[in-house]
Amino acid sequence: MKFTLSWLKEHLETDATLEQICERLTSIGLEVEEVDDKASFKPFVIAKVVSAEQHPNADKLRVLMVDTGAGAPVQVVCGAPNAREGLIGAFAAPGTYVPGIDVTLSVGNIRGVESRGMMCSERELEMSDNHDGIIELPADAPVGASFAAYAGLDDPVIEINLTPNRPDCTSVFGIARDLAASGLGTLKLPKPPSFRTEGETPVKVTLDLGADTHLCPGFALRLVRGVKNGPSPRWMQQRLLAIGLRPINALVDITNYMTFDQGRPMHVFAAAKVKGNLTVRRAREGETVLALDQREYTLSPANVVIADDNGIESIGGVMGGEHSGCDENTTDVLIESALWDPINIARTGRMLGIITDARYRFERGVDPEYMLPGLERTTELVLELCGGTAASANVVGYKAYQPKVIDFPVSEVKRLTGLEVSSEESRDILTKLGFGVSGTGERLSVSVPSWRPDVDGKADLVEEVMRIHGVDNIHAVPLPSHNSVNGKILTTLQIRSRLAKRALAARGMMEAVTWSFIPKAQAELFGGGAPELALSNPIAADMSDMRPSLLPGLLTAAQRNADKGYGDVAIFEVSGTYENDRPEGQRRVAGGVRRGTASLAGAGRLWSNAAKGGGKPVDVFDAKADALAVIEACGLPMGNVQIEPGGPAWYHPGRSGTIRMGPKIVLGYFGEFHPKTLSALDVSGALCGFEVFLDAMPEPKKKATRTKPALELSPFQAVKRDFAFVVDKQVEAGAVQRAALGADRKLITAVTVFDVFEGASLGEGKKSIAIEVVIQPTDKTLTEEDFEALTARIVGNVAKATGGVLRA
Repeated sequence: MKFTLSWLKEHLETDATLEQICERLTSIGLEVEEVDDKASFKPFVIAKVVSAEQHPNADKLRVLMVDTGAGAPVQVVCGAPNAREGLIGAFAAPGTYVPGIDVTLSVGNIRGVESRGMMCSERELEMSDNHDGIIELPADAPVGASFAAYAGLDDPVIEINLTPNRPDCTSVFGIARDLAASGLGTLKLPKPPSFRTEGETPVKVTLDLGADTHLCPGFALRLVRGVKNGPSPRWMQQRLLAIGLRPINALVDITNYMTFDQGRPMHVFAAAKVKGNLTVRRAREGETVLALDQREYTLSPANVVIADDNGIESIGGVMGGEHSGCDENTTDVLIESALWDPINIARTGRMLGIITDARYRFERGVDPEYMLPGLERTTELVLELCGGTAASANVVGYKAYQPKVIDFPVSEVKRLTGLEVSSEESRDILTKLGFGVSGTGERLSVSVPSWRPDVDGKADLVEEVMRIHGVDNIHAVPLPSHNSVNGKILTTLQIRSRLAKRALAARGMMEAVTWSFIPKAQAELFGGGAPELALSNPIAADMSDMRPSLLPGLLTAAQRNADKGYGDVAIFEVSGTYENDRPEGQRRVAGGVRRGTASLAGAGRLWSNAAKGGGKPVDVFDAKADALAVIEACGLPMGNVQIEPGGPAWYHPGRSGTIRMGPKIVLGYFGEFHPKTLSALDVSGALCGFEVFLDAMPEPKKKATRTKPALELSPFQAVKRDFAFVVDKQVEAGAVQRAALGADRKLITAVTVFDVFEGASLGEGKKSIAIEVVIQPTDKTLTEEDFEALTARIVGNVAKATGGVLRA
């Protein structure tokens, strides 16, 4: 939004400087983005041509002697047809930048005659497109004075970065109102328009929108006869030029001026070009219109238009049509002031790719109560600048504005902003901004003015009080400290999410972020697909349901990587899944997928490393290790964790497992995937995965305060011992591990299976399970007798729990 300083002061009585105004605008939320103080016009001075002689070497050039008011006259070569003795105009000395031709002047030699500057035309100073001759000023123009000050070209231009929620400040008047409310002056209220009307406007208006009356809530039209359309006055042209608009003619310039001055987009039709009455309707499919930008647009029923018997005359609220535009021959004019639905205007503008000042305001919401006053003010300007006789207005559709009334506890200002603002000051600020305020004490009843569609509740009123009172009055206050150092800030679930991510990243997996919605077929494949989890408005047809599992997204992501040549992938995600549409149906899950040879089996002494040569494809044990790593990282006691064979239907029944904590708590699943699952997802390759339910883990018990150091390292050497037990084939390796670990939980810190062997030498239905036991003394060096006693306990525990015997 651009405006000049003098334009602002037409609505604001103030002695504030430009710097003070800009500072206050930013402080009340109207951020000043740029200020053009017109310094480039300062070098131009008013000068008088003392003599004008024919150029000796050019018929169309004259040699002028110019009095600049700074001493002896200077010589200038000029080709303007009106250059003559006695003419007073604008002079630019060497070194001056001339904006209209983008040239910095220097001393020149034109056809053998030196020229020290130039006399300027209006186009060269960007005053207009006129370049037929140099500027001619009245005889009383002060020679030597600043031309910019004389012509009003030194008026600074202020540009503010207006946020979309402030349609009231798309006008210079609205900006002045805000500044006046902040105490930087007094708002000048304009006199109500006063003019005589004769007869009625013969053109009638019909709103043919069916039940969608919100698309055009009001329409006002007035005929003005006998106008004389020519150039607009200099002051209006200068203001439009200053903000980047090209003056066209008085009628068009008036509507542009109203758009910026009052935030009220207007439109004028050449009455002679309108056939019959006007109808506001939806466009028909394929209808076209040639707009004022000389482009033809193809419309649809999504667009609202103004049409007559000839067809479409205007795209409502966006751009007028070329056919009914006003020119120098226009004598009768129809002035339109209408209201349009902001959402439909925005949609139409995007569909057609049209950006106009009218669209900018209508899609944000214009003041509905100014529809008729705006028509009156525009009519007054037309009569003043173009003459003519106004008819009475036709108004259809408009219903009086019903203000929103908000119950406003003044204490909300303190609660939401920390500012101490009295009830009296809050009342005064809101009143100056145009709000209706009633009530006394600490609770006010506030009615919202028609020009503030952005104000909807008490928080919005707090914002108004805050910005006018001064955002810079809010002091930085540190957040309250916690009760103790390292006090708990995050929730248990947040902490576990972080720990799970770190554990999986440490295991060489990359974090992925997948969509929360998946195709219905995939949702059903993983236990979902319930009707209540189907999206009512999906972003794509193949993203129709909330995901019941992280695995579909991770599996398809792994396959996309494989399709691009990255077959060995290890990815994980910690996010939400959805079992139903209730809050408790949303789960927090850590899930991961490994593909190809993206395994950690190369590290450590594992029985599964027996296969030599080449990379080892991932399998159920990789998924199991990942899942257990997450559980351990989250702080659960691993001695209470149990593994059961088998998992949900999307896992391979013989190569999967369920992780439990007691008979009721399921901590997660892991395994290789069922071939049917992979086929349904169009995924191939060696794949395994896991899911750990972080929200299913019980809260950790509070531990008593420890007096010993947090980190304790034993000064004694750890010892490893290998055992091989012959057991029945149905005995699980985990049972052997648990039995060995239970022999002495203080000394034994780890038990790892490193070999499984089956053969005829062991006997029918038997197998050998080899384990590595890590023994870590903490208070003394173990003797041979100590090791023998511990070995006996290990063998005894395994025999008692599994029936296994030490292999010879």
